[in-house]
Parts: sequence; structure tokens; C-alpha cells
Amino acid sequence: MIARVRRLLRQRSVARFAVLLVVLGLFGLALLLAPRPDVARLPGLADRLGALAPVAAIGGGALLMVALVPRTAVTVVWGAIFGPLLGAGYMLAAALLAAAAGFAVGRLLGREFVAERVRGRLARLDRWFTRQSVLGVISVRLIPIGGFGLVSYGYGTTGARLAPFLLGSMLASAPSAFGYAAVGAAVVSPDEVNWLAVAPAGLGLVAALALGARWWRAERTLPAEESTRSPL
Repeated sequence: MIARVRRLLRQRSVARFAVLLVVLGLFGLALLLAPRPDVARLPGLADRLGALAPVAAIGGGALLMVALVPRTAVTVVWGAIFGPLLGAGYMLAAALLAAAAGFAVGRLLGREFVAERVRGRLARLDRWFTRQSVLGVISVRLIPIGGFGLVSYGYGTTGARLAPFLLGSMLASAPSAFGYAAVGAAVVSPDEVNWLAVAPAGLGLVAALALGARWWRAERTLPAEESTRSPL
């Protein structure tokens, strides 16, 4: 058994994929052991950061999501620190960076392994990701199948294209970003929150659902259209 594992690890694709799994496992362990933030100290943090606040918010948020910290939790905390609108804006920028970083790591460490070994239904699923549009990415992001960072790593191991993935990730993140940031702001300053800041969340949710429904209809009609085409 040990000898077989050693032979497998001599293959570059297997070794890289093993590194990816180890990294994700370490992130998960750190997430369980890391201390939780003190809510009472959050409101004054933005003032202490000063001019570095945007850089710290975007960079720190991206690092946290790459480390598999749930985007929802980070958005709530950022809303408590920076307010509903700035908190949501910073989180959307951080989500873009985190999605790009997770995708790049997944592509570097996992794509070769997946491409060499997927067969049957998994191969068809991989081809589906390869031709996936922005609407498809939005639909996958809206399904609670995994955290933001984990889905980004997973997408990198498929044949998905980077541009539709990033745009779809941003559009899918927008509805909840404003809502959760407003919740975080309300936790520390319930009398100062303008709940009109949540309005973009409702509009974004409606738009995301409409886009998801359109994509679903397009995906269902595509096989029928292909079957009716006459052979050359």
C-alpha cells in the first residue's frame, strides 16, 4: 500500500493534487482553531487603520476567503467595521481577488490530475464547466454546495474559463454582500443603520434569480436543438 502511494506521488499531477488537498485540509483545521473576533472592538478598527483601511479590507478579506473562511461571516464583520455600503463594496472587491486566487491555485495544482482521470459522467460534467457561461457560474454560486473559497478552488480544477467565472462570481456575490454587511452594521450600531442600504440586495437577488432561470431554460433547450440539426 505504501509503495503504491509512493509510486503515485512520483507522478507530477498526483503530487500537485495531493498538495492541493493538504493545503485545503490545513485551511480547514486553522478555521476550526482560530479565535473568533471580539464584536465590541470592531467599530473602532476602521479609524485605527486610517488611510490603509481600503487596502486592509480588500486584501484581508481576500486572504480570509482564500483560507476558506465563509464569505458570509467575513461580510458581516466587514459591515460591522466599515458600515453597510463600504463594507459591501470592500467585500465585492475582495471576493473578486479571492475568486481569481482560488481559481489559479486550483488550475495549477489540480487541473492536470482531473483532466487525466475523469471519465464517463464526470467527463461530461467537466465539458459542461468548459463551455459554461456567466449565467452558469451564477447558478452554481447560488447553490449552497460549498463555501466561496472551496468553489473557487474546485472551478480551477475544471476546464472552466477564467473571465466568465470571475464575472459570474461577482454578480452572484452582490445580492448577499449588501444584506449581510447591513446586518453586521446593525449588530454594532442598530440605531445608525440606513436599511435602504439593503435595497441593492433585493434588486440583485431578483436579477440573479432571473438570470438563473434564463440560463436553466437555455441549458434545457440546447440538447433539443442539437438533436434536431441534420447531419452534414
